[in-house]
Amino acid sequence: MASFEVHELEGVHYVDITMNDETVRAEAGALSYLTGDIDVHSQLIPSIPGAIKSLLAMQAIYRPTYTGTGVVTLLSSLGGFHIMELEDESWILERGIYWASESSVDVSFHRVGFWTAYRAQEPLIYLQTRIRGSGKVAVRTRGPVQEMTLDEGQRVAVDGKSVIGWSSDV
Repeated sequence: MASFEVHELEGVHYVDITMNDETVRAEAGALSYLTGDIDVHSQLIPSIPGAIKSLLAMQAIYRPTYTGTGVVTLLSSLGGFHIMELEDESWILERGIYWASESSVDVSFHRVGFWTAYRAQEPLIYLQTRIRGSGKVAVRTRGPVQEMTLDEGQRVAVDGKSVIGWSSDV
């Protein structure tokens, strides 16, 4: 498995992904630099449905992959990063939160229901990022992350977009 590490330097945070003959995927434009024997692959022609979904979700059409041995360093942020470890799970992420993942993690879209989008004052066709499978995922955050596990029937009210992601069974 690739190693994902969050570093801090002069007040900014960044993610290093150390790979040993592995493949990782990152958000388009997330690469700062890479070292080692790593090939970069990005699809040249998107599918029409994929391009439409990407535009509606306000996400990049392409997510390049990096394959080989070495270190991929992603762009820094004044906010923060959080590394998630999925174990055959499915999560929904807010827009713009996904940053990178191992290739074993499937990255797609989740359509929010009409009434949920309406009550949240979001566009009626509102797509978010869905991640599922097993492996590491790096997400961009506005600051520190507090993980919460809800008991059966427990409710939590949150103001604004403070929640960056939730398991798909919530």
